[in-house]
Amino acid sequence: MTELPFFLRDGEAFLPQASGRGPWNPDSLHGRVVIGLMGHALETAFGSEDFIPARLTVDMYRLPNFDPIEVRTTLVREGGRIRMAEAELLSGGKSSAKASCQFLRRTENAPGKTRSPRDWDAPHPDSIPDPDPSQAPMGRMWAVKPIKGGFGAEGDRQVWMREVRELVGGVALTPFQRVAVAADFASPFAHASSDQGLGYINTDVTVYLHRLPASEWIGFQSVNHQATDGVAVGECWLHDPEGSIGFASCAALAQRRTPR
Repeated sequence: MTELPFFLRDGEAFLPQASGRGPWNPDSLHGRVVIGLMGHALETAFGSEDFIPARLTVDMYRLPNFDPIEVRTTLVREGGRIRMAEAELLSGGKSSAKASCQFLRRTENAPGKTRSPRDWDAPHPDSIPDPDPSQAPMGRMWAVKPIKGGFGAEGDRQVWMREVRELVGGVALTPFQRVAVAADFASPFAHASSDQGLGYINTDVTVYLHRLPASEWIGFQSVNHQATDGVAVGECWLHDPEGSIGFASCAALAQRRTPR
C-alpha cells in the first residue's frame, strides 16, 4: 500500500489523518474508518485462529472529529464456543460509537440440506479493467471495479471493492479488518437514489460473516432499501471471488451535507 493510512498510532491513542475525512461534514471522520477501527481493536484484543468474528455491530451516535481517538475494549464473556466483546470509541474524550462483536468457535457444519440464495454470477475482479483513476470515489479512499449497475443506479447493483490504505499506519490489514472497514459502503450502495444521489447517513452497521474473505477484493450486492418518514434500512450481500462470505445491514436517517 502506498496511500496514507487512516490513523497513526501514538501510544494508546489513534491519530486521525485527512484521508479519513467523511462526506457529511469536513470536520468529521468517515463512518467506515470508525467501523474499521472498532473491528481492528476488537480483533487485536480478542481474536484467535479457532474463533471467527461472526457478527460485528457498530452504533455511531456522534460524528468523531480529528481529535485523538481512544478505543476501550471489554471482554463480556469467554465461553467454550462463544466469545463476546464490546468496545467504545472516544473522540476528544467524548463517546462517539460503541461496538459489540460475537466470536464463534470453528467446528463443522450440521448435516442436512438447507435453502440458500443462489450465489451471484460475477466476473473475477482480475478480469475487469481498472476504471479511469479520475473517477475514483472519495479521493481514492478505496478501489472499485463495477460489475452491474453502480452507485445510485436503478436496478441491480454489484461492485468489487478493495482497500488501498492501511487502517492504522504500519499495521497490515487482516481479512476481518478488510471487511470491517469496507462494510459502511453497504449504506450508500443500498440507499443512494438514481436522481438525487445519497440522502441518508447511516447510524449503524452490522456485519454477519460465515467465513473470512480469501481475497483483498470484497464484492457488494445491494439487495434491499426501505424508507419511511426519513428512516431507512438497507442490506448488501458480501462476497469474495470464491463466493458468499455474509452480509451487511444498516439503519439510516435522511440527512443533508454540511457545506465545505
